[in-house]
Amino acid sequence: MEGGMFLEARRRLQRGLLIVREPNSGSLPLDISVTPSSLKIKSCQACTTINLPAEVRIVPSYCRGIQYVAGDGLHVRLQVESDSNAKLVSTLCEILKANESCIFYCQTCGEMIIKDRTFLRVLPLPSENWSALVEEWCCHANPFATVLHPQSNDCFLGETYFLVNSGYEAHVPGAEKVNWETEHSASQSGSALKSKENTRVICKRCKTMLGEAVSSGIIKYYITEMIIQPSEKRFVMIPRSQFVQSIIAQCLVELSSCRSTFRFSIQGHDGKVYILMWLLNVDTLLVESLGNSAPSNVFTLFEDSLRSHAKSSGTWNAVKVLYHPCIKNRNKDLADSWGNDIGVHSLIFPSKTCLELLLILSLSNASLPPSLRCMNSFQGD
Repeated sequence: MEGGMFLEARRRLQRGLLIVREPNSGSLPLDISVTPSSLKIKSCQACTTINLPAEVRIVPSYCRGIQYVAGDGLHVRLQVESDSNAKLVSTLCEILKANESCIFYCQTCGEMIIKDRTFLRVLPLPSENWSALVEEWCCHANPFATVLHPQSNDCFLGETYFLVNSGYEAHVPGAEKVNWETEHSASQSGSALKSKENTRVICKRCKTMLGEAVSSGIIKYYITEMIIQPSEKRFVMIPRSQFVQSIIAQCLVELSSCRSTFRFSIQGHDGKVYILMWLLNVDTLLVESLGNSAPSNVFTLFEDSLRSHAKSSGTWNAVKVLYHPCIKNRNKDLADSWGNDIGVHSLIFPSKTCLELLLILSLSNASLPPSLRCMNSFQGD
């Protein structure tokens, strides 16, 4: 008997769906006992006790709607009390503070890109389409036509990037940590790129694209490619998959909160649409246990933490989304329709990161119980 379980809970609603993963046929029938802090699964072959994380408690008297779903296992609707309210990731506004020294690292390899940089001003940029909105409301020449550029001691924060002035950058002594590569071939590819004369900023060690030079002395760094930490804090490497998930999830949370935006078009810096994403909720708490005999080649939502502790349960704060992949002209009509819809918000990242995100969504979707993988024509995650 595997005895694994999967719990999807809503923190605000205090409700959850518990799935006892489908056991081996020889393990039936099962006797399942639920306590506030544990789940006990007993069969004629074995008995397994799964302890829930300390921040999650089940209310046994509220268990409702017990149903067996082929391929999944036993579904139980229940009330869940949760103390978990951890933030997905710190925002740039919280990390980049005026008059505080920071170090910038390449997220992929950990190379130091900018050393001990202090900004006198850290300011948010207006929304991405602010200039177009001004043109709609002005009956004369746009007074804000000049592009907003940071001065030497400024840092401007966008939705998926931040702008700095390179004139004051203090790089690691004795080494140049960024290379500049002119996109000659890209500049001739058509009108999809907004700025044909942009250059790429790449990490000298791993050649990852970190950003672009948008004009002389002004660099746009993408938030998915850089780790920023206070100078006095010791650098800790974050796994790439975990970082990309966290930073994009935080971006979705902020936009949905301040702009009531729930549909997103994930685009690459090459102008192509890679993913259409529909945000369902931002207060999901996931708990998973692999049980007694989880095979080592099974991808789970908590792949790193559960490998060596099969009987323990892992917990994860998450956002829940539906998505459509758009690579190789998939869902082209829908992508075109969303592209003309003012209710859809575009988020631009390096093309390689868009493909990484698509792989993460696909693997996460495949790890869900089969009944939770699709909704209408969308895939769930």
